[in-house]
Amino acid sequence: MPEDKPRYGIILLSLIVLVAIYLIPAPEGLSVEGKNALGIFIAAIILWTTSAIPLSVTGLFVIALLPLLNVMSSKEAFYLFGNKAVFFILGAFILAAAMMKTGVSKRVALLMLNRFDGTPRKLLFSIMLSSALLSFIMPEHAVAAMMFPVVAAIADSLDLEPLNSKYGTLLFLSMAWGTIIGGVGTLLGGARNPLAIGLLEENSGLTIGFFEWCIAIIPITFVMLGVGFTVLNVFFKIDVDNVRSARKVLERHLARMGKISVNEKKAGFVLVSTVFAWIFLGNIIGLAVIAVLSAVSLFILNVINWDDVESNVNWGIILMYGGAIAMGSALSTTGTVEWIAALALDNILLSPLIMLIIMSLIAKFLTEGISNSAAVAILLPIGFSLGDVIGINPIAMTYIVAVPAGLAFILPMGTPPNAIAYSSGYYEIKEILLPGIILNLTSWIVFILMAITYWPLVGISLT
Repeated sequence: MPEDKPRYGIILLSLIVLVAIYLIPAPEGLSVEGKNALGIFIAAIILWTTSAIPLSVTGLFVIALLPLLNVMSSKEAFYLFGNKAVFFILGAFILAAAMMKTGVSKRVALLMLNRFDGTPRKLLFSIMLSSALLSFIMPEHAVAAMMFPVVAAIADSLDLEPLNSKYGTLLFLSMAWGTIIGGVGTLLGGARNPLAIGLLEENSGLTIGFFEWCIAIIPITFVMLGVGFTVLNVFFKIDVDNVRSARKVLERHLARMGKISVNEKKAGFVLVSTVFAWIFLGNIIGLAVIAVLSAVSLFILNVINWDDVESNVNWGIILMYGGAIAMGSALSTTGTVEWIAALALDNILLSPLIMLIIMSLIAKFLTEGISNSAAVAILLPIGFSLGDVIGINPIAMTYIVAVPAGLAFILPMGTPPNAIAYSSGYYEIKEILLPGIILNLTSWIVFILMAITYWPLVGISLT
């Protein structure tokens, strides 16, 4: 999503807070370095939640402030910018760029959509399922950007009018909500997922493999897809009789693409090989190493060039994540999060189950107002500290924050698929406010129930 112009009043407020905390004495139980880390963290929260400056610029600001305020050395701060998660994200973006350039992702989407049998309801389900499945292997914003013109062409072929057609609303919401739900299923759907793993490694030395993440979350996404599709059909009436003209649109799109090109085959081969390597070799070689090797192979095979990377890779996200990981490490090493946890838990008795409910709910609704990546960067360090005191497994805490933080179904600023769908002009926010709230709540309940009942079956314990 495009960033707004700098908001100088908020920038000034964040600097005043930072300077004020820097000048006051350290409170009892917190070191000077910890106090300064807390000041940087609060300033970053103000900037991240308001987008007063781009998220990436805030990330760079954090990295510069850490050595400037003697929280950690310059060497340590900039070393953390090279965290493995950052390079995994970079490799995944390059892989997605190759799929977009060659058209293999669009071809797969069209083939999946072309399998519906011509009924309006099945077309909606096909769009939602296709969007979700593609978000297993591509960043959700890339999937939404790729699916948007296809869905728009279908809407045009059906002569649907913006703001006057419920089916038009259903088409774009099916795309957006399917993409969002699918985006939490693997480490490729959203860069917040590898960011969360990077924070986990810095905090505890533990990690989550590609296959382990899929086993833990993909079953939850399929349940949520059923819930999301039900909510759509309950709140929006299908006001078209048939969608035969949509099939012709899809057939024309496929015909224009022609036969599968050599580069499509190369990109598909690299993608399949990469996923298998992540599943079977990820814990041996490392997810980031495999991602980088895959990116290099795409250049060697002449599938993409550097111009493709420059135009498709979201460099701002990478910069933001470097700062977020450095911030999380600083909060941990200085004892700041432990101090925050002690304050939060003073005279309060919380069980792991209550923490699961509270942290997932906060993540769920915080991400409606800010970037889901920023929500993870803000909440996860605190979650780890609280979890240490209560006795929650850090791996479980990673899921508890990262997955709900990716499930924003209402506001455009929450996640790019919402913004892309809203830009279609087929609906207003007030029309989807109630169904969006219902889906937020039901998906939160589904997540909690699956965490309690399903996770123990696959060896994930809350404690």
